[in-house]
Amino acid sequence: MAHIHHDSTAPAADPITFDQFLAVDIRVGTIVEAEAYPEARKPSIKLVIDFGATIGCKKSSAQIATHYTPETLVGRQIAAVVNFPPRQIGKFMSEVLTLGFPDEAGEVVLMMPAHQVPDGGRLF
Repeated sequence: MAHIHHDSTAPAADPITFDQFLAVDIRVGTIVEAEAYPEARKPSIKLVIDFGATIGCKKSSAQIATHYTPETLVGRQIAAVVNFPPRQIGKFMSEVLTLGFPDEAGEVVLMMPAHQVPDGGRLF
């Protein structure tokens, strides 16, 4: 997987087609389980996210421990890429990529809908 720059000074990416954008399946889901993952290289939280009937529950490991605790995450809706192949993170298999933006220090702030929406909805 290509290295992603987690800062606001990263140059704009190369142009892509609309079909390339559509190939990235970004869905909304509700976090139903969250637990600290202290064994990870960078402090992380293991998540189980419910993406609704079609996609179901998927696991993700996210480096979000700066701004979030497991207790504050359960019940929140977040966005994730659901069509990457699963990725081994330590002993944990991460099935989706949880999405966020960097704060001033480069720490992740999760991408969340401003209003409750049905789980499994696809970003457009």
